[in-house]
Amino acid sequence: MKVPLLDLKAQLLPLESEIKSALNAVVDSTAYINGPAVAELEKAVAAYTGSACGIGVSSGTDALLVSLMALDIGPGDIVVTTPYSFFATAGTVARLGAEIALVDIDSASYNIDPQALGAWFEREREKAERVKAIIPVHLYGQCADMDAIMQIGRSRGIAVIEDAAQAIGAGYPSASGLKKAGSMGTFGCFSFFPSKNLGGIGDGGMVVTDDAALADKVRLLRNHGAHPKYYHALIGGNFRLDTVQAAVLLVKLPHLESWHAMRRVNAAYYDELFAGTNISVPAISYGREHHIYNQYVISVPEKRDELRAWLTHNDIGNEVYYPVAFHEQECFRSLGCKKGDFPHSEFAAGHTLALPVYPEITRPMQERVVEMIQKFFR
Repeated sequence: MKVPLLDLKAQLLPLESEIKSALNAVVDSTAYINGPAVAELEKAVAAYTGSACGIGVSSGTDALLVSLMALDIGPGDIVVTTPYSFFATAGTVARLGAEIALVDIDSASYNIDPQALGAWFEREREKAERVKAIIPVHLYGQCADMDAIMQIGRSRGIAVIEDAAQAIGAGYPSASGLKKAGSMGTFGCFSFFPSKNLGGIGDGGMVVTDDAALADKVRLLRNHGAHPKYYHALIGGNFRLDTVQAAVLLVKLPHLESWHAMRRVNAAYYDELFAGTNISVPAISYGREHHIYNQYVISVPEKRDELRAWLTHNDIGNEVYYPVAFHEQECFRSLGCKKGDFPHSEFAAGHTLALPVYPEITRPMQERVVEMIQKFFR
């Protein structure tokens, strides 16, 4: 039995007619740049996340980049983030010439550890004066501990940019009430890469914020800082969201909650199947109902790479997110970090493995995945 890591065709099938109709409407309209579907999606995603403003952009990477640009972050500034994430989290900071400071993750959730974050500010008091932003990552579909992180940010007058690329719809039970990923920081940044729970048919992203002035600045920056056309108040870039992507995402958005629910059911069944084995299943920080399981990531005690090769050989889809922490990447040697500086991130990089958890996976397929893992260790 072949089990793919993700089956987008299974998701497309019941929506195919509606998606193609939406695409045809865009083609017929010839409004290919900033067409009406973009504004409609911005409004819908802002409402879904509980934010005042939404600004469509060209990718999750550009959502992070333009948010940093809107805060005027550049040389001499420091941005604090995690060593364990997709490259864009740190890469966008480096692109602007700012300095990256890293804080290790919590070993259970893989999200940035608020206690370690607070300790960094106490320990690095000279550097702390130059920190302009903190970027927590809501990894694999579960929010970081935002109350603690926001307290650190507010107490020091530092912006917080939520990297919510993998977490649209994830919940966080804040002391002030239930919040959704992206709605708590200065900015929330989303990706609509096809593999995300809400994925387009190409690249796309969204920035959300409650600050109307910052929202206006992001809108300017995404279009070369121009308003009106050819009159440039700022130096920005071409970070616009394509109308085609917005049209597809508008078709998919009403189904997102049901897809989340299906992923939760699948994750719960994996947890049941792995009970009593040597596999560590994903931690649940706030209750399963708040986790959207963009990925189902297990921790393997040993021979992770050999297990991965075995699964691939047996037609079981799998992936390693992320095999090299930022401080061990060649391009970040200038940070001056060494192996052992961030042990939890290094352990996660060497021991974690993502398994298929997409909504349409069947129980026999999940049983096959677990059976083959157990067979490998036997």
